[in-house]
Amino acid sequence: MKILITGGAGFIGSNVIHYMIGQTDNSVINVDSLTYAGNLESLSGISGSSRYDFENVDVCDKQSLRDVFDTYQPDAVMHLAAESHVDRSIDGPSVFIQTNIVGTYNLLDVSLSYWQQLDAKEKSAFRFHHISTDEVYGDLDFGDALFSEKTPYDPSSPYSASKAASDHLVRAWHRTYGLPVLVTNCSNNYGPYHFPEKLIPLIIMNALEGKELPVYGKGEQVRDWLYVEDHARALFTVLTQGRAGETYNIGGHNEKQNIEVVLAICALLEELVTDNLQEQLKNKYGLNVLSTGYESLIRFVADRPGHDKRYAIDASKMSRELDWHPVESFESGLRKTVKWYLQNMDWCLRVRDGSYQRLGLNRSE
Repeated sequence: MKILITGGAGFIGSNVIHYMIGQTDNSVINVDSLTYAGNLESLSGISGSSRYDFENVDVCDKQSLRDVFDTYQPDAVMHLAAESHVDRSIDGPSVFIQTNIVGTYNLLDVSLSYWQQLDAKEKSAFRFHHISTDEVYGDLDFGDALFSEKTPYDPSSPYSASKAASDHLVRAWHRTYGLPVLVTNCSNNYGPYHFPEKLIPLIIMNALEGKELPVYGKGEQVRDWLYVEDHARALFTVLTQGRAGETYNIGGHNEKQNIEVVLAICALLEELVTDNLQEQLKNKYGLNVLSTGYESLIRFVADRPGHDKRYAIDASKMSRELDWHPVESFESGLRKTVKWYLQNMDWCLRVRDGSYQRLGLNRSE
């Protein structure tokens, strides 16, 4: 297949592309506007593949999207392009409305026109796969049943509201026009290439730099954590085996309080940052890396407005219908994640100082 992936320079998108190129025979067209969250360095290992193409296009630019479809004639679309940081959506919701709602509408409109002119066999095989979040369901009390595909939507933030709106648009294009869509709602991802404004990479990098480790409230919020490579495999499974018009929840079966996550990272750093590594990080990068006492950096800060208490996914439909199960436990996935950041400090620091954006733009020209 030729698969058009929007947002492929982002965290989940780049991991999906690594999976597609490394584990399948499919070709990928990466469509990304390279906002702050887009980093082509995350794809440097596969950018020379004959099965990979990159187009620096914004999903809000409908004519450029049409040109991409005309040029590449994709067999499927995986729509991951989105603004996704809750705090940023609270401070400035406008860009979330534009990208997540208007951008999704543009992509649906272009995809529908393209799909309608395909022959019968190509029409039947085509899929529009929309990747969403469990945050559209709102939050749960600590004793509530897990989110299922039938859970009513109750978004809490501008981010989750914009994603909920995009989900509804996708389903409407299926029911009204017959466009063969798939929707997936996933729990919190973590793993390689995660932008360090999110909890796990933020804690890792702050700890290594001897900075405070900020934890909202008392850190009692619960999230279900999904290793990003498990998610990439799940998305490919849905794309190739899922039934058109269906929704699939993807979770890691790993409910953890935020404070548990932070303490687990601190414990791993205590173990993995040896005296030799500490010296290397100091000499090569000038990092004032602690050798012990990471927990002492934890600071509880004022909670953010409307902070959801608990997310927890029921992924039984994925296992029952598509025989997908996460491979990584939280413990094994977190260990891999911390090791990856320790081994890829150049990538991390270029993201921290913003130089990755100059690199990315240069590589797209």
